[in-house]
Amino acid sequence: MNIKLNQFFWAVALTLFTMSCSETEPERPLGEYETGILIMNEGAFGSNDGEVYHFDPITGELKADIFEAENQRPFAGLLEDVVLHEERLYLVANTGKVEIVNAGDFRSLGAVSGDLDQPRSIAVVGKKLFISDYGPYDSDFNTPASYIAVVDGLNGGVVKTKIPVSSKPEDLFAYGKYVLVAGSDEGKVEIIDTEKETIFKTLEVPGRPIQFFEMRGDLWIYSIGADEIFFQSFHLDNFTKKIQTGFPIPDATGRIAFGNEDLIYISTSSGWPDYNDAISKFSLYDSRLDINYLSGTGIYGIGYDKNNDKLLLAFSKGFQGNGEVMIYDKNANLQNTLTVGRGPSGFFFY
Repeated sequence: MNIKLNQFFWAVALTLFTMSCSETEPERPLGEYETGILIMNEGAFGSNDGEVYHFDPITGELKADIFEAENQRPFAGLLEDVVLHEERLYLVANTGKVEIVNAGDFRSLGAVSGDLDQPRSIAVVGKKLFISDYGPYDSDFNTPASYIAVVDGLNGGVVKTKIPVSSKPEDLFAYGKYVLVAGSDEGKVEIIDTEKETIFKTLEVPGRPIQFFEMRGDLWIYSIGADEIFFQSFHLDNFTKKIQTGFPIPDATGRIAFGNEDLIYISTSSGWPDYNDAISKFSLYDSRLDINYLSGTGIYGIGYDKNNDKLLLAFSKGFQGNGEVMIYDKNANLQNTLTVGRGPSGFFFY
C-alpha cells in the first residue's frame, strides 16, 4: 500500500508550535535523507530483499539501499509501509517486524520484532505505537485473528497488547487519544481508545476501506468495490459519517496518490492474464474524471510529487530483478526513468 500522509491535525499543531518557538530556537538542519523522495521497494517473497532508495529530483541523484548503507546490514523483510512521526521513520515489513530509523541519517533507533505476524501500517499516539496486523492465516488462508499490536516506546520494543479487530486491518489514523482503523475485509472503520486500548466505536463503510487521507480540512477514507470506488468523510467531533461519494471505476487497486488542485490518481488493473493497467484521474469536488489518463503493464505503485508537479509510477517488472520508476509531468509526458530495487511500490515525499 501507499506510504502514509502525516496525521494532519498533529502536523498543524507541530507547525504552530515551531512557529511560536522560532524566535528563540534555531531550526534543526535537515539530514541527508530529509529532502527529496524516498522510494519504497517491497522486495520479493521468499527473498525478503525490501529496501529504500533516495532520489533528489533537483540534482537527479539516486542512492540505493540506504538502510543497508547506513546500518551495515540488510533490511531483510518485505517492506509494506513507511510512516514518519517527528524525527523517526517507521519501516513496516509484512514479514513480521518494524524497523525504526532516524529520518535524517537512516540509522537504526530500534525495532519491533517477535510476536508480529503480517504488519501493515503504524500510528503513534503519545509514547505508544499501534501496529495494524493481519494476524496468522488459517487453513483456508483467511485472517480471523487480525489485531492492532500495542508497543510502549517510540523506539520500539516488545508487543504488550493485541487488540482484536475485524479481518485485514490496513491504514491507521491518529486523532487525539484515538486511532481509526481501516478494516478492509469487512467494510469497517474501528475507532480505538488508546488509553483504554479497546475499540470505542465501529462504523460501517462501503467497499473495502484501504487508506485515510485529508483534503480541504476533512478526513476521508478510500474504499474499493468490484466496479466502483468510494470515498467516505467523517465528523471527528463525534466520529460519525459525513459525506459519501463514489465513481464508476472498475478494477481499482489500493494504490492512490494526491496531486495538486485537489486531483486524485488511482491505479486500476484487469489482473491475470491480460494485466491491462491504467491510471485514473479525478476530483472529489467537480466533474473532472479521466479513467484512462495513463496506461501500462505492471504498475505496482503510484505517488505524486506536489513540489515539482510530477506523477511517479512504479513498475514491478514481474519482480524479476530491478523495477523501474517513471516520472511524468502534469500533462502525462514522460520526463525520466529510474532503475530502482525489487518490487517498487510507493513513495514518501518531503
